[in-house]
Order: sequence, then C-alpha cells, then structure tokens
Amino acid sequence: MPKKKRVRKTSNRNATKNRRQKNDPERIQLYHDMAVYENFERCAQRIFTILRDSQQASPGAERTLLLRIQGHRNNEGGYDHDAYEILCHFLPEFIFPYLTAAITPFGELQNKNAQRNDIPNRLYIGYPAGEEKDFWYDVDLLPIRAREQTEGNRKTPPSKEVIARYLGMESDPCCLVCWNTPTERAHVVPSSLGGSMDVRNFALLCEYHHRQAPDIADAEAFWAWVDYAEMRDSGSKWERETEHVKELARKLGSRTEKVNRSEVDFIAAVRFELEHLYGWEEVDFARFSWGLQEEYHRVLETATRKHFGIERKVSTHSWAYDVALYRITRDHEARKRRRNKVLLYDSIPDCQRRPCNFRIDSVPPPS
Repeated sequence: MPKKKRVRKTSNRNATKNRRQKNDPERIQLYHDMAVYENFERCAQRIFTILRDSQQASPGAERTLLLRIQGHRNNEGGYDHDAYEILCHFLPEFIFPYLTAAITPFGELQNKNAQRNDIPNRLYIGYPAGEEKDFWYDVDLLPIRAREQTEGNRKTPPSKEVIARYLGMESDPCCLVCWNTPTERAHVVPSSLGGSMDVRNFALLCEYHHRQAPDIADAEAFWAWVDYAEMRDSGSKWERETEHVKELARKLGSRTEKVNRSEVDFIAAVRFELEHLYGWEEVDFARFSWGLQEEYHRVLETATRKHFGIERKVSTHSWAYDVALYRITRDHEARKRRRNKVLLYDSIPDCQRRPCNFRIDSVPPPS
C-alpha cells in the first residue's frame, strides 16, 4: 500500500511560516561610505538624505545604518575633526534616535528605545556666530589651509600604494572622480604653495582629472572640487562596464555616458563651475565690477601663484572668483545660502556651450 503524501501538513507549515514573515517588521540596512573628499557638511547631508528617503519609501521599517570612513586621519592616527564630529556627535545625537541600530568603525550600537519615525524634511547646518573662520577658508589672510595640522617629515611623495591604502582603495586603486585607471598622484595643496608630502595631502586622479584639479592653497576646496567633479562626471564611471551592467545602472537613474566638454569655452566653463560648485546666483554674477576683478587677481597671485591666466584651469579661476566675491561683499547670509544650496545637490547637470542657463532654486532659510 503506497504511503500517503503529507501535502496538507506541509502546506500548513508553509502558511504558518508565511504569516510569521508577514507579521515581522520590515528591516532596512542603510549604507554610507564617508569618502575622503566629504567634509562634515556633505557627509551629514547625505546620511540624513538616505535616512529620510528610507522612511518615505518604507514607513516604520526598522533601520540599521552601516557607516564606513575613508581616510580622514589626524596627526596621531585617529579620526580628523570632520569624521570625529560625525561619529561622536552627529550620529549619536541626531541620527541614532531614528535608527534601530548602527554599525560604525567604533562598533555596533543597539537603540534601547523605540525607533522614531518623525524625520524632518530638511537638515540645516549652522555655524556658531563669530566662528565662521574656524570652518571656512580665511579670505582675509589667504593662507595655506591643509587638513594635516603639522607638517610631516617626508621629503618625497608617498607611493601610490600608500595613498590608496589611506584612501581605503587598496583593493582597487582608481581615479576618485571617474574610477578609471591608470592614476597619478595629485597634490591637494601644491608643493609650490607650501603643500607637504604627507599622505593626507595627496589624491589619486587619472591624467584627465589631474589636469583639471585646482592649484589652490585651500585643501577643503580641493576636496570639494573632487566631490563636485565626481557628480558632474558620474557617467564616466561606467565606461569599462558591460552593456548589461550599464542597463542596470540606467534603470536606477544613473547616467552611463561620458560627457564631452571639449568645446565648452573657458568663460562658460568658469560660470558653470561657479553655479554648481559654489552656488552662485544671478545676483552674484551681476556684481561683476572692476573692484571684483582687482580682488580676483589679488587672490590668484597670493593663494594660487597663478596670475593673469598663465595657466587656464577652470577650477583654479572659479575658486579665486568665489573668494574675491566674498572679500568685497562680506555677505555672510549669501555665503551660507550658496553653501547650503550646493550641499543639497545630488547630481550636476551636463555642461553645455554658452549660454549656461542652468538654474537651481535656492534653499529657503529656516524659519
């Protein structure tokens, strides 16, 4: 006599399992890698954005944040001030209440309280009154601003392998902007301006982006340019991938084609960068005057050692214009508004030939 099939019992067991899965709360893991070119403001905005978007996509789901950090080391080998503020203040004091757990370089944390889901729509980053010089480049002195606080003893550049290890790219060293190879060692602050041979004063860039990178005394502005160029040239990252991978990227909203900017003239390119890296608005362009030109050339001569267009680098000249604008206007509120607008970018539009008519609405100040 053949054995009976136990279909019903198996079916009931699967049904019980399905009901249990449906009753379990949904779990989401959020991930952010604090790149070496991200300062506190950029990293904080991006962590906040993925947190807010996850709540909008899956309301009430249990969230775990996995945070990794590239570079961002101080003289003692610990984390620098940007990474320290993220790990020790921003994450535990602001983000953690909206999470179930967090995994950071310091370990795993479990929220003993119920996860909050009333996430604000915007994150506004302010600065203590009168202390802006501690956070921004000092336009009065036009000094060297390096991430390392004391000059190292190295007299020769570190190897590309050492730089890649510091950047967290030892397994696949490539250009920070476009992910292409081979790479070159790029000074953050050029040695001609007093930049050191410390590993923190180097980036890995392909030849194309190395030629574009700014030659300026402000390390944070250099890294901001890398961040901007990485978004602007995002399509270049997929050049070496297969069509199948490119199609998957396009379905997720990514651009997979390299943009040809060879015919964009110099002035149009400077304007584009002032708009999308420094947040300039029409009112700022309307301030062009002989006084602004004087300050612009003074900044070029003092903080870049490049004068009267000896080297036509868009990134160097746009930085000099932005510093010069603030030197003559002293408009703190406009400076903050432009900075907040740039921090909210999640992509950079294609650069076109003149006229550059891209407009991005400014962020309203908090009430």
